[in-house]
Amino acid sequence: MLDRRLLVVDNALNVPLSFDVVKKKILIGGHRPACLYYINPFGNAEIMTRIVSFLLTAKDSADWIGSDTKRFLESAIPLAEFSALTDLDKALHLVLSGAALLIIDGVDEYCILDARRYLQRSVNEPQKDKVLRGSHDGFVEALLPNIGLIRRRIRDRDLIFEKITVGSRSGTDIAICYIRSLADKREVDHIRSKLMCLQVEALPMGQESLIEVLVDQRWYNPFPKVRYTERPDSAAATVLEGGVIVLCDNNPSAMILPTSIFDFLQDTDDFSFPPAVGGYLKIVRSSVYLLSLFITPLWYLLVRNPSYVPTSFAFFVESGQSTVPILLQLLLVELGVDGLKLASLNTPEALSSSLGIIGGLILGEMAIEVGWLSPQVIFYMAFAAIANFTQPSYELGYAFKFMRMVTLILISMFDGLGFLLGIAITFILISTNKSPGLRSYLYPLIPFNRIALKRLLLRSRLKQGQKQPVSRAHDKTQH
Repeated sequence: MLDRRLLVVDNALNVPLSFDVVKKKILIGGHRPACLYYINPFGNAEIMTRIVSFLLTAKDSADWIGSDTKRFLESAIPLAEFSALTDLDKALHLVLSGAALLIIDGVDEYCILDARRYLQRSVNEPQKDKVLRGSHDGFVEALLPNIGLIRRRIRDRDLIFEKITVGSRSGTDIAICYIRSLADKREVDHIRSKLMCLQVEALPMGQESLIEVLVDQRWYNPFPKVRYTERPDSAAATVLEGGVIVLCDNNPSAMILPTSIFDFLQDTDDFSFPPAVGGYLKIVRSSVYLLSLFITPLWYLLVRNPSYVPTSFAFFVESGQSTVPILLQLLLVELGVDGLKLASLNTPEALSSSLGIIGGLILGEMAIEVGWLSPQVIFYMAFAAIANFTQPSYELGYAFKFMRMVTLILISMFDGLGFLLGIAITFILISTNKSPGLRSYLYPLIPFNRIALKRLLLRSRLKQGQKQPVSRAHDKTQH
């Protein structure tokens, strides 16, 4: 009987074809045949040695095998987590997730022993989302440590982590995190139902693959559907506001759901300083980032129409000497900045400073000297490129870049009307964008919520007894 069951498991786990699958036959208590399966990279060698040692010497406990499997596991296995399953498919899924499978002769149940250990890097601060003050830890690629980082900050009995497995082949674990007494139940139910209804084989790119199948994608809309954060303090703050976050295994970031365009205006440093300083930083960052969307299109419009500019401000529209049309110069620099970014990603860290010097000084200076680019184009495009780094979202930065390029092309075609069309198209794309959830992408502007909008735009002081400690207030009557 045992050999027949072991043959089924061997075929399912491809033993011995897969060399990382460990199969170890043992005698429990010295007389009861059994077999232990686990994946070598996931198995904790020290714990597995202790388990085998306890099983070999469990003479008294072996009498309970068959009659009371749970009692046997409690007395013979030195683990806090174990279970007995009757479904072989569920047991095999847990083995592939890192647990150990114990099959005992004469016992129909499959004993699951949670002795997994995932290899992971340290919880260092994210490179893209650093702060001057505050915590300097960040999410990693393993799901359980990320949950622990949030639990460490929120010790609330209403904090819920629901696990959903997505992908018939990948079996990717996804956790929905929310505080039951604060989150909107309809939002949680909506997100949970969409995740449970997903029918995919795998999520090869993790969170990005999840969003592609979760949201009705519109290829022409570049604005991000989800806000990501690699900081556990930001994720915890969102949960405390009544939001919902989704953690995906193998991804060092959390998805904030639902998301609005105004959520991207927030930054952790705003709340690491006193209200006056934090409010000033918020205003500066929002103004500079918004200016990056319009500065080059507006300058290009004024260059085409110098009569719009008073004489005292004529220096704003001086285009300099160049043999290349202004529009082509602006588009070339937009592409050139992206080329330098891609080059920096593949440049060894020791040479990254050299790349910056070559790209910023030599290429820029030479382009001006040979007449390809004018100094004003370099200046305004440098401002737009630097302004993109005032917020941590890559997706929103590229959305602004695309809309800036579209507006430039429209201005070249329709002049002042093209500038207005570019602004109108940008607003339409923002207002029609969809994020997983029931809330509008323009909330709290549409539907209007004065308190939530004020907290988003201004840094408010945390008052004693305040239930929602940070800026994004959650309004359960918004629907």
